[in-house]
Amino acid sequence: MQVRRVRVDGQVRTQRRADGEWEPADASLTPWDVLGRAWDAPAPDAPAPDDPAPNYSGSLLPFQPLSFRDFMLFEQHTIDASRGLVRRFHPAQYRAARTVELLTRRPFPAFRPHALLQEQPIYYLGNHLTFVPSGTDVRPPSYSSALDYELELGFVLARPLLDATPEEATAAIGGFVVVNDLSARDVQRREMASGFGPQKSKHFASSMSDVLVTADEVLPHVDALHGRVVVNGEVVSEVSTAGMRWSLGEVLAHASRSERLLPGELFATGTLPGGSGMETGRWIGPGDELELVLDGVGRVAHRVLPA
Repeated sequence: MQVRRVRVDGQVRTQRRADGEWEPADASLTPWDVLGRAWDAPAPDAPAPDDPAPNYSGSLLPFQPLSFRDFMLFEQHTIDASRGLVRRFHPAQYRAARTVELLTRRPFPAFRPHALLQEQPIYYLGNHLTFVPSGTDVRPPSYSSALDYELELGFVLARPLLDATPEEATAAIGGFVVVNDLSARDVQRREMASGFGPQKSKHFASSMSDVLVTADEVLPHVDALHGRVVVNGEVVSEVSTAGMRWSLGEVLAHASRSERLLPGELFATGTLPGGSGMETGRWIGPGDELELVLDGVGRVAHRVLPA
């Protein structure tokens, strides 16, 4: 089943679609009863014509996240993205690292994720208040000239968790969306080196698909989803959810250790391998039309504006 929010006579209403047309959601949808606070949260108003804020194009978020935790589940993405970062911003270091890789036939050690990833799931806490829906025009923040996208699988809780087992945690997932973790790459590396993780390089904006797909339709094949990155109508890369270091139940169980998680909190897998411009070398700029797709889950589409 799919769930979305729309404006009807000036009011935000939740709709569902199982097999055919969209229809009003009702109280029989148990997960959405639990997620009532998220569905009922005010949706962002469309900006005035002369407002420099993003253009929401009539779309709404399917829910307003109560928080946002973004995991690092794909080691290959980390390796390829680290290589791409050095290639663009430190070309001399890139040439040296590539020489080592060609000689050893292994990834350059500094490109690999931190060893902690092998011991436990790793995540950062993002800004849940700057999410915009698919269809919104996006622009680089004023302090960046290297806007990038990240195609990720997002999942939202339908039930609270505390010290959960992976099985309990998986059963608490209410639905899935496509998440785009927008990033200012020229700012990100220095922030990461600070030891405090991403800050202004990430918190300026994120986006998600405007339709949520319920967990029963996605969980049976969650590690075999396929999708693509499309820029200006051209397929830039094909992506897959195969190869996650930790399962979704394991990452949620870890997040719930001595910490209560609530319905409406949003999580993401981290970037699928090939799901960012830093990996493929296809960076986006003003005038580009970006589309991120995960088959069976949804799509995020944006037009890129000047800073």
